[in-house]
Amino acid sequence: MPRTKKRRSAKTGLPPGALIHIGERHAEKAKITLCEYDESRFEEREIHTLEGALQPPDKEAVTWVHIDGLQDVRLLEQMGNVFGLHPLTLEDILNTEQRPKSEDHGDYLYVVLKRFHENGGALVSEQVSIVLGPNWLISLQEKEGKLLDPVRDRLRNGKGRLRKSGVDYLAHAILDGIVDSYFVILDNLGERIEDLEEALVGRPSPETLLTIQTLKREMLLLRKSVWPLREMIGSLARSDSPLIREPSVIYFRDVYDHAVQVIDTIENYRDMLSGMLDIYLSTISNRMNEIMKVLTIIATVFMPLTFLAGVYGMNFKYMPELEKPWGYFALWGVMIVIAVFMLIYFRRKKWL
Repeated sequence: MPRTKKRRSAKTGLPPGALIHIGERHAEKAKITLCEYDESRFEEREIHTLEGALQPPDKEAVTWVHIDGLQDVRLLEQMGNVFGLHPLTLEDILNTEQRPKSEDHGDYLYVVLKRFHENGGALVSEQVSIVLGPNWLISLQEKEGKLLDPVRDRLRNGKGRLRKSGVDYLAHAILDGIVDSYFVILDNLGERIEDLEEALVGRPSPETLLTIQTLKREMLLLRKSVWPLREMIGSLARSDSPLIREPSVIYFRDVYDHAVQVIDTIENYRDMLSGMLDIYLSTISNRMNEIMKVLTIIATVFMPLTFLAGVYGMNFKYMPELEKPWGYFALWGVMIVIAVFMLIYFRRKKWL
């Protein structure tokens, strides 16, 4: 199983706001993509420095800066200087073990949440940070991916209201895409749970127990991220910040409803997995009881036969039956009758 915890000991003893990357290094160099758009135009290009990213100032256009890779501390410092971000915000961005939350810093909003993807059948989490300003937005991922490609495609095509709306609607589109990706993960987990149910109905094995424990661990990881995500989106929908305009509030409420649906699904799956664990333990116990019942019946049948064989196996000279020509066959007949009688008796008692 992949590790889900990062070491935080590197920050021990350092003052608040110290910029140290906590997490895995996915790339040697960060990739910066700059998008500028309004209702009539859209420009997209890759840049190597954030200096001048907001120049010249344009109140009508929206500037979207997306950064893939968080290991470049100097780049984050430059971003803080250009956009006027608080050092604690930069510290939270570099710490990839943040729980989903939102912070209102007055002239900008900071949002952090988790996205998930499957890697080799295992569930892997990745932190996504969003900084929302008056006419600009910064999004940051731990590594390069296709998470935000649907949003970029909508901007390129100019379809819908994305290019007609402000930067707050862009933030909604990113949040909505991440929350909707949870449904894809849950669909895959649902298929795995259905396969697990079939295995339980058949003949469960130790691998079945391992699968149950793996799924329970993944559900716990999802639940840990989605519960605070719901509260974070709810706080954005109720926020009185001027950065989120009234026409966009209803869309944040829609994302909130999606988060609630994700939580309900996760809770249902967790209950199903808990029930499956009980079924597995009961099945194993019943199988063991069946085996012990068969062994007990065999031992019970052979108990009187062993007694007779022990009696006539004693080395006494004067035993009446030893001199009889039919003694050996008579003993066999008695033993067979006793065994058959006991099997018939067990059968009528429905012990067999």
